[in-house]
Amino acid sequence: MSGIEITPCTIADLYTLQDIAINSYGDHYLYLWHDGGMWYIDRCFSDAALKKELKDPNAAFFLIHAQEQLVGFLKLNINAEFENYTAEEALELERIYLLKSASGQGIGRAVVNFTKAYAQSLNKKVIWLKAMDSSKSVDFYEQNGFEKCGTYTLDFEVMKEEYRGMYVMRLEL
Repeated sequence: MSGIEITPCTIADLYTLQDIAINSYGDHYLYLWHDGGMWYIDRCFSDAALKKELKDPNAAFFLIHAQEQLVGFLKLNINAEFENYTAEEALELERIYLLKSASGQGIGRAVVNFTKAYAQSLNKKVIWLKAMDSSKSVDFYEQNGFEKCGTYTLDFEVMKEEYRGMYVMRLEL
């Protein structure tokens, strides 16, 4: 899809990031929680949480626009040790969150391709991520070259137990 722009997000973009984070998360994930997602939203998307992450030199945030409309964001952890790879060799794709209205239009694929190019520009050897085992995102990542290589269980008490399972996935570059 043309008309997709992925631009770095800085502390100056805090409230734009916060708004798209809460809206895109709300579009897809509130059913996971006993409290409708409020605990997680406060934990991850409060002013304090986002300011701390935006100031972290290891975290890279990007805003995703399609046809000049803000439709989501991307968070990468630049140096993220994984399996037999050192932190300098591995990049973690922590979040691709898109609004529901932007899903299924090739935007996610463009974001994965951007992430691959970004990782290659940093001479990374692997990109890894965790995806919910109950989510369609696992199929999406497999279609984009990732493979399952392990499992993980979230320990968030507020999360419904049946949704705590995750796959660890990797893409070797």
